[in-house]
Amino acid sequence: MSILEKIKEDYQKVSDLVVKDIKNINIIYLETLVSQDKINEYILKFTNVYRIPKDIKKLIPSPNVKDISGYETLKLYLETGFTIIINRDQIIAIETKGELTRAIETPSTEPTLYGAKDSLNENFQTNLGLIKRRIKSEHLKDETFNVGRYSKTMVNMLYIDNIVETDLILKVRNKLNDIVIDGVNDIGELKQFLHKDDANVFSAFRITERPDVISKSLLEGKIIILMDTSPYALIIPTFLADFINPISDDYTKSINVNFLKTLRFFCFFLSLITPALYIAIMTFNQETIPTNLLLNFQNQRAGVPFPSIIECLITLITCEILRESDIRFPSKYGSAISILGGLVLGEAAVSAGIVSPIMIIVVAMTFISSMIFTDVEIMNAIRMWRFVFLLAACLYGLYGVGIVFIFFIANLASYESFGKPYLFPLAPFDKPYLKETLLKMRNKRRSSMLSKNSYKGEA
Repeated sequence: MSILEKIKEDYQKVSDLVVKDIKNINIIYLETLVSQDKINEYILKFTNVYRIPKDIKKLIPSPNVKDISGYETLKLYLETGFTIIINRDQIIAIETKGELTRAIETPSTEPTLYGAKDSLNENFQTNLGLIKRRIKSEHLKDETFNVGRYSKTMVNMLYIDNIVETDLILKVRNKLNDIVIDGVNDIGELKQFLHKDDANVFSAFRITERPDVISKSLLEGKIIILMDTSPYALIIPTFLADFINPISDDYTKSINVNFLKTLRFFCFFLSLITPALYIAIMTFNQETIPTNLLLNFQNQRAGVPFPSIIECLITLITCEILRESDIRFPSKYGSAISILGGLVLGEAAVSAGIVSPIMIIVVAMTFISSMIFTDVEIMNAIRMWRFVFLLAACLYGLYGVGIVFIFFIANLASYESFGKPYLFPLAPFDKPYLKETLLKMRNKRRSSMLSKNSYKGEA
């Protein structure tokens, strides 16, 4: 059976398959994936010549022409928007992909007042170009993998070979090669196959849509995973400090940024333990606050028929529902609905005597503090630990909060992201990376844990 007959048999119920025979040359493509203008420009024009040479690549002006050596390779190129040409024993693939993606837009999940305004989209070539526009070096390497038995999704691993550690490259490469699945649709689905540690709610990855964040991470010695059809990239490895270090800090005065970093740390712990501290004080440890303040709290709760823990759970769960509705609703009116719902429900609950005004203040302070973090993974982790702290406070008061806090730190200290400690650069302490994340200071060195070369600018 010839190659052409095999293609027709395999794709007999594929409606967009087009097969043309012009001067004994077979032209094959999938109509929904290609650009007709490119086919006319690159292929159909050369058929007008009087005599077609044996090597037809000499007549094709396309910048990307591939020789095909096997049938599986032929199918892969055909299904990714290439046009296949069969001329006697010669089979070549010509890139004629159509424009099926959005234009470059401003970042939607990581906006900044200053800094770049471009973001990734669903086109792999566009995303790679945005990165190479910022890093102009032959040391920027990329390796391509096809993931998924049916989807054959193109996944790309980027790194700077004279900065990143070789062991990290091998770990990520082996993870990508070991993935066995029918198909992957998005980068968020792919990351579940790269790190299967379900014992920790904190994420071992950071997802970004900003090319400037990607470029900075590459220069730090990290690996970037890009995926065709996904407008996001994975940064490997990722530490807790990275979530408290947005790219906007690099574009602002150091003294102001260091104050904001301290504020973020304070908000991180505030969003974790504020409800638990209130429950512990009201239930077990009333002696820890002044008597007048305690009497004020008791007067506000005089008409509430529930214990403090039930009151707190009702308020927290209601706020979580409002937050989820805000995320799911279209952005034009989602925030307005959640704010209106919060105001109406809060006022109605206080008026009806279901919750006390102080509980509304505590929960509002908790959620406002957590809104500083925009990454969904870190917000989910904070939410889970908040309820653990709340349960411990309900059972053992401040003593329970202290015990859970020790377990919380131990859990983070034992967690690793691709073999790197999650509490890095605090444990183990690393001064260069500390200056890159938790503080903003002039730094001429790279972290020895992430890179081969210690000094920036070293070849």
